[in-house]
Amino acid sequence: MDNLNEEIKSSIDSSSPSIIKNKKYKSNLFLNIIIGISLLFILFYFLLSSPVREKDIIIHVSTNDSLVKVSKDLESKNVIGHSFILRMFISILSGDKHIPSGDYLFKKDESIFAVAWQISKGQHNISPIKITFKEGMTNEEMANLLANKIPSFRRDLFLSDTRSKQGYLFPDTYFFFPLSTTDEILNEITANFKKRISSIDKDIKSSNRSLSDIIIMASILEKEAKGKEDSSVISGILWKRIKKGMLLQVDIAPITYKNIGLPDVPINNPGLSSILSAINSEESPYLFYLHDDNGQVHYAIDFSEHRSNIARYLK
Repeated sequence: MDNLNEEIKSSIDSSSPSIIKNKKYKSNLFLNIIIGISLLFILFYFLLSSPVREKDIIIHVSTNDSLVKVSKDLESKNVIGHSFILRMFISILSGDKHIPSGDYLFKKDESIFAVAWQISKGQHNISPIKITFKEGMTNEEMANLLANKIPSFRRDLFLSDTRSKQGYLFPDTYFFFPLSTTDEILNEITANFKKRISSIDKDIKSSNRSLSDIIIMASILEKEAKGKEDSSVISGILWKRIKKGMLLQVDIAPITYKNIGLPDVPINNPGLSSILSAINSEESPYLFYLHDDNGQVHYAIDFSEHRSNIARYLK
């Protein structure tokens, strides 16, 4: 019995350093894990937290801006703390590096993840400005309207740009952001014109007339015709006068009282309805027309009948 007790005692004594060492290892491992988690938490908080800003900020993203450019711009303006983290989040959220253009309003306390989500989903947080160009507006009238509505608009650049050819700025309703550039505005308006014209390309080709002549005629019809009902008939009358070598004699373009044929350039920006009337003119026996005070059109086959209409309806 004494021998057995001695063996047990000896066994316990010999294993004690190993047990102590194992306990010490587990304790150190647990401490290291806690420290590691704490450091990771601090690191992620540091990377994901937003810089301190006193107010909300609006950033404009242009059509061709890259993700790198936008992220660095946001970092330089204290919207985010680290551009590479933003790029990582956007790539994960959107699946690509494309950023929808326009103005973005970022709240002063927005996290970098919230910023990434907003950009990747195209959530601008700011309402675009509605601009409606009526059919028959001139470039000057368009420029004046834009200057009154868009703070960043440059009237001088708009009117001097080669893309702003009168007649080729399509009248329509557009939505621009407060910080939209003049270049972006012109691109959108001219792109719309090309899109609309491409939709009637077959009609243009079958008319055997140049696009230039069609647009010039359409710009005249915008002011000479009072609606769709008389637009195609007046179009036929004016094309007939040109074919016969007559003066057009339209009030909207005084030069046509002196020179035969169409004016050299469009006198305004016509809409699609007038463009179609210029293409699909209606044949008639008439050579003259006038509108009375109520807007009613009166046609005449010859000048004698036209003079009678003038005496009767334009007193």
